Amino acid sequence: MSEQSWKADAPVVAVAFDRSSRQAAFALGDGTVRLVEAGGEPRIAECHAGAALALVPDAAKTGFVSGGDDGKLIRIAADASQATLATFPGKWIEQIATSEVGGIAFGAGREVMRLDRAGAPQGAPFPHPSTVAGVVFDPKGKRLAVAHYGGVSLWWCKAQEQKPKLLAWRGSHVLVSWSPDGAYVMSATQENDLHGWRLSDANDLRMSGYPTKVKSLAWSARPSYLASSGADQIVCWPFAGAGPSGKAPIEFGGRGGALVTVVAAHPKGDWLAAGYDEGAVGVGQISEKRVRLMLAPTGGRAASLAWSADGRWIAAGDEDGTMRLVAFGEASSSAMLTRP
Repeated sequence: MSEQSWKADAPVVAVAFDRSSRQAAFALGDGTVRLVEAGGEPRIAECHAGAALALVPDAAKTGFVSGGDDGKLIRIAADASQATLATFPGKWIEQIATSEVGGIAFGAGREVMRLDRAGAPQGAPFPHPSTVAGVVFDPKGKRLAVAHYGGVSLWWCKAQEQKPKLLAWRGSHVLVSWSPDGAYVMSATQENDLHGWRLSDANDLRMSGYPTKVKSLAWSARPSYLASSGADQIVCWPFAGAGPSGKAPIEFGGRGGALVTVVAAHPKGDWLAAGYDEGAVGVGQISEKRVRLMLAPTGGRAASLAWSADGRWIAAGDEDGTMRLVAFGEASSSAMLTRP
């Protein structure tokens, strides 16, 4: 296993890989995005006048899209060149979703805007009753789920005139995620719990008992589990078969009381990566119910994790400005996990 690390003077707020798995990117509180490839040094893209708030892979195979507190949505190419896709002065762009089919969607205030893959606006904005707190495409890239106060709204991306389907539940919903099979929409709330809906019959799900707010969710590829942060262990809810109703979660990965702050799932198997509030990063399999230390604690809170689409790389960023890129070898991630 090889590891590269760098230290910036600003906190890392988001980490992503491009869809080709060739390049990782780190968005920082100083408004820059640092692009890095294995064995190389970061290229710095000066993207935002204030802080960067969000970073996702572009809808294309390469490049990224970032949002900032300067109200700008920026497209960043692999060579660190930039193009401004949208500007909303006085608003924060901190919710962005991309899809190879659906293009780009982002929140500005109470509205969600859509762009095609080339960056051209698509239709009228989608309005909501409160500030948009989360945006995600469905697995086919045809629908959007938007989290806000009072629930989650579902929209068809290409419909010109429509009323959203409201998945209602009281309180403020701060995060939204769509299951890979398209069957469930899950949200995290301000009340330290998860709420969700089975779309076939709008059956409600509620998972409680978290000591802090859940700020990170990740779906394992096989079998189907939803992993979550917000506790001193990784909490994994089973979604195979009839779903999680009446079933207890699997919990593992405790580190002496350290809080799990972020989780990321391997794209092909049941491996999970977890970041902790003392900066450590661990990797483990749900089937083994244990985590091995992969990156040592930095003292800074783990802010963001990303697993490359080919499953061979993990990027981790901390609130103290530490940026780390870890390779698992040429063959497979399982080879790394069995090394002494």
